[in-house]
This record gives sequence, C-alpha cells and structure tokens, in this order.
Amino acid sequence: MAVNDFVRMFLLKNKKTTANQLYTTWGKALKKNEVLKEYPRPQLKRENYKILNGLWNYTITDNKRLPSHYDGRILVPFSPESVLSGVNRQVMPKDYLWYERKITIKELRAGHRLLLHFGAVDQYARVYVNKKKAASHLGGYLPFTVDITELLVKGKNQIIVMVRDTSDTSYHSRGKQKLHRGGMFYTAQSGIWQTVWMEWVPEYYIKNLKLTPLYDEARLQIELEMNQLKEGPDFPVWLQIADKGEVIANLEVVGNKFLVPINNFKPWTPENPHLYDLTLMAGEDKVESYFAMRKIEVKKDKEGIPRIFLNGEAYFQNGVLDQGYWPDGLYTAPSDEAMIYDIKTMKDLGFNMLRKHIKIEPLRWYYHCDRLGMLVWQDMVNGGESYNMLLLGYLPNFFPRLAERIKDDWYPFFSRLNAKGRQDWKNDCAGTIDLLYNSPSVVVWVPFNEGWGQFNAEEAVELIRAIDSTRLIDQASGWFDQKGGDFKSIHNYFRRLRIVPEKRAIVLSEFAGYACPIPDHMYSKEIYGYKIYRNSENFEKAIRKLYKKEVPGLIKEGLSAAVFTQLSDVEEEINGLLTYDRKVLKVKKLPVVPSNYQ
Repeated sequence: MAVNDFVRMFLLKNKKTTANQLYTTWGKALKKNEVLKEYPRPQLKRENYKILNGLWNYTITDNKRLPSHYDGRILVPFSPESVLSGVNRQVMPKDYLWYERKITIKELRAGHRLLLHFGAVDQYARVYVNKKKAASHLGGYLPFTVDITELLVKGKNQIIVMVRDTSDTSYHSRGKQKLHRGGMFYTAQSGIWQTVWMEWVPEYYIKNLKLTPLYDEARLQIELEMNQLKEGPDFPVWLQIADKGEVIANLEVVGNKFLVPINNFKPWTPENPHLYDLTLMAGEDKVESYFAMRKIEVKKDKEGIPRIFLNGEAYFQNGVLDQGYWPDGLYTAPSDEAMIYDIKTMKDLGFNMLRKHIKIEPLRWYYHCDRLGMLVWQDMVNGGESYNMLLLGYLPNFFPRLAERIKDDWYPFFSRLNAKGRQDWKNDCAGTIDLLYNSPSVVVWVPFNEGWGQFNAEEAVELIRAIDSTRLIDQASGWFDQKGGDFKSIHNYFRRLRIVPEKRAIVLSEFAGYACPIPDHMYSKEIYGYKIYRNSENFEKAIRKLYKKEVPGLIKEGLSAAVFTQLSDVEEEINGLLTYDRKVLKVKKLPVVPSNYQ
C-alpha cells in the first residue's frame, strides 16, 4: 500500500463523521418486555432465577447525590449511547449515569441469600438497595455479584446503580472505544451492557467451578469453590455426568478438588463439538454445567516445524477477527439469535476459529461457540493512557525490524506510566481467565495487540501460565515481539509475506482487511480499510485468491493459523465479510482450507 494510503488512514482515525443509523433484523424486531431472557451463565446454571432486563428509570447528572427524579426510561442492558436503549446519548467522563427500578420480594426466605448479578457495567458501578450502598465495582468487562439479602424488606425494594465511565481519557481498560470515534476506533459506550439478573441461593452455595479436562489421563478435574468455605464443604458432594442424556458417572465425593474418570471419551473438535453435561449438588445447592475433552499444544510436526496441535493432531486454525460491535446495540447483541448468526455464518464459510478482538462477550456467546464448534482466541482488553498511534501503529509497518528491538518496559513509549493502571490490567487479565476457564472453545489467550497499552509481556505470560497452563498464549499480537509465548504473531496488510519457521509456531493473527462498500448498508460515507473493492464480485474474487493460492503456500512454509480481518463492517471500517447491519453477506463461498495441513 502506498504512503498516501497511510496518511489517509491516519487522518480518518480522528475525524468526526456523520452517522447513518443502521438496524439489524433482530434489533428491529426487539420487544421491550422480552430482552435477552435466556439464562446468562450456562457454565454455572441454576433453575431459580429472574432476569431483570427491560425498562429501568434513568437520569444523567453532574454530581454523585442520589437523584430525586429521573429523566426517562432506558432499555437494559443496552448502553445509553445505543439506539436500542431509547436514550441515544453519549455519557461523558464528567457525567454520573443513574439507573433505578423496583423489585418485589414476596417473602424473605430463611436460610437463603438473594444474589444480584451484573454481567458487565462499563466502567465504575456503585449499587444501592433501598438507598443504602450495597457494593461497588471497577472494570467495564467483567461480571460482579452483590449479596443484597441484608438490605431487603418484604414487598417493594428499590435498586439504584450509579455509573461513571472515563472511556479513553484514562488508563482503564477500554478496548476500541473512543469518544472521538473514527477509522479503527469506534463509538464509546457506557453503563449496563450485559444482562442483570437475581437468584435465591442457600446459605452455603457454590460460588464457582473450575473444570480442567486432563486429556491424556482421560479424567476431568473438578475444583469447587463455596462461599464462606475456603477448604470446601465437609459434607458430601454429589455429581452426575451425562453424555447426550445417558448417565456415565454418578458418584459422591468429599472436599473441593477431585478427579473423575471419563472412559472412552469423545474428543471435542470444531467438526464434532462434543459436550458432556455435569450436574453437581453440594448441600442444598444444585448447579448445572458442561465440559469437553480437548487438548491444545504447540509441538513439531513430522518435518520438524512447530505447529498447533489439537487433540494430538496438527490442526490449522482458519480464523476471523471479530470485534463484537452492533449498529443498534453497540457492545450488546440485540438477541441470542444474533450472536448465533455471526458464529454459524462464519462456520458455514469454512472458518473454524474466531479471534475475539479486545472485548469480552457475554458467557452465552462462548456457550454457543462451545456447542457449535468454533475455536476462540480471546484478547485481553487493552488500556493505558492516550496512544501515540504514529509510533504504535505506523512505525512498525514502515520499520518492522526496528519495532522488534523495542523493549516493552519502556513505559512512556507504550502509554503505561501509571503503576495503578498496570496493576488493574493484571487484575482484569486474571479475572478474564477465571471467567472463561470452563469454555472448551477458548484455546488461546492474547494479552497484547499492536503495542496498545503493552508492558512487561514476559511477566504477563508468566501470570497467565500460573493461572492456566492448559491453553496457548499469543504474547504480542502484531508487533513489538518480546520473543515469548507460544507464537511468533504477525499482522500483515501491506506487503508480500514469507514464513520462516522458528522455535515458536508462526501465526498470521491479522491479514487482508479488504474494504467493500455496500450502498444502503453503510454507517458512514467515509471508507476505512486496507484495500478497496467497489463491488462484491471483485471483493470475493480477491479473497478467494488469498485462500486458494496464498494461504496454502504459507501453510507449507510453516504457518499454523491465519485470522482474516474481519467478520463484519464496524462504523467507518468496512472490511467485513458481513455488512454492519448483518443483512448482506458480501461473499457466497470461500475455498476450504484443510485443517490437517494436507
């Protein structure tokens, strides 16, 4: 690509453009009293729950005093910046965003607790029950739970949530949100953006499960965390494992960590995403979950080239970059069916992996990847102070060898001067792993992308390995490679690529980025992409050439995975296989890339 194309992209990045409001089919059909009603946590499910999505009261103020009145109604869990929320207003760093609704408690159950769950609130949340502070939480991407039992009264109870969001004006993790959107950065969103629900639990309840498939040993390791009981329950724990309805294990154990044999198991693969059902009862608490038997690793193939192996076999991961943005819901998919559509459409095109790019999805999204058979590379959400995109984004493309020599403990270069911000990122990283640990589809952690908020990447690898030794790590996706992790990770949009094997597996973690404008399905007249095709015929022809000629040649040279940019258009960035509103698939069919390297 010519230098003037770089200049064009650099100018567009911070250019404010007028927007054309698009809707998905699911957003248009949305009913306000039936918003995301599915149980939001399939990995730890109870029967006794109530979804609190729907219309709440809201107001935006300039101070932290509890409001005396509210401006109107907001549709939870859509952020106020989204059109589906009914508000369609940008919350600024100085603002206080307030939510309010009533819940009715018919009886205060003796020996039980009422837990109030928030899937995600961006960025800082403070929760009040009957005007008394119940809890606070910092971090816009991870769930939190509040035990509100002691603040309840019989009958009507008031829930208030106060939110503040610094967006990209501070060091907090923010992903690709930007108050002045443009180019590769998108509309900043705030507030509640994942499901809110509550459930009654016994006095002693199961707080968390950690399920580790020990593939070579044909066993499942189960670690049980109870509230108030750090060493595990001293009473028997009953568990049952079923395979498509047939019970294959039914036993009673004691303690908080135990091994269960899974004889003659069926391995999980994208081609056969076999899941086992798990039911577990500890005392009066009963939960349902699921697991799969699979193993991911890097080792040498018969020619001595390091490759990614799935379940003991070399397996090429043919992926798509997935930003997880929606034109009507922003961070929030308008329905469960919308999330399923994205996953199934990519699988139908022949892809077997999605790289979830700098965002954490609701747990139902991972559940659908688990059951449909879609591998997931999970990015950690980037933070840090304001980035110098000339140094972090463009310098590595012009001088890639220079970028490889830059050490990431040079905090000013990477916008990571704030020590608290670095620690917050570590906490978020650990929380992300804990949240997604039980999803068999997740096979790779990606701590840093293109240097955005990167720091001490080798320490990040050590942190991740200490928590989860069962998955692979793409230490520095794109550039500023610190020579660690399991991959040499390349982003290539502008030059001819050659693969030279080394001690790590070689992955092309972003490539293509071809833009194709589809009239009547564009968010903006501005076009951002790395090569522009004016019609879908030429667009598809170019992509078919990539997958029929170039990618197979790179695989022979030693490439282990490739991630096409990207799943859908997002605002000005129109390099998606789908339009932003998901109404047009720009390609009909792509050549199949064999997963077995043949």
